[in-house]
Amino acid sequence: MQQFTVIKPLSERTNQNPLCKEEIYTHIFETYYKRIYNYMYYRIACQTTAEDLTSQVFEKLLLNLSKYEEKKGSFEVWLFTIARNVLNDYFRALKRYSIFSFEGVKQMVSKSKTPEDVVLFTETKDKLSEAINTLDGRERHIIALKFGGCLKNNEIAKILNITESNVGVIIYRSLKKLKQKMVSEEKIYE
Repeated sequence: MQQFTVIKPLSERTNQNPLCKEEIYTHIFETYYKRIYNYMYYRIACQTTAEDLTSQVFEKLLLNLSKYEEKKGSFEVWLFTIARNVLNDYFRALKRYSIFSFEGVKQMVSKSKTPEDVVLFTETKDKLSEAINTLDGRERHIIALKFGGCLKNNEIAKILNITESNVGVIIYRSLKKLKQKMVSEEKIYE
């Protein structure tokens, strides 16, 4: 339903008033930026890179918005498909060049928290990242879409071309694996 309110006015009103186009882009950005960013952050765990990739998604969105066809699927699914493709391009490039992010290191050092907070946060984040890395690629991708992108199971199913019940089963099993991994890590340190 939200796609109707976002896309339909774009095609109808922009021909009448070019200023309306800017308002619609702003609405799309405000509605989806945080979710796309969270999806990216879940997958790569680096704020700077997640922001860059999110910007690329919105750049592609603006360039290709006129190509979107409502009858092929929801706007949200189309947008997250763009995000998935941007992420896949990033990982392909990363394999080729093995990039080390100076900004990522700088960001980790410059946070204004107490040293204890930083250590606890980093340990928990590292444990969760390690646990997520034990999942296979498909499970990690679905977890990122679900909790980073805040997508519903039926939307994830459309993006990945699998059934909604299969998405639910994969999420359930993935969360169970993550819980087991986190609990076993805690027992090791006790």
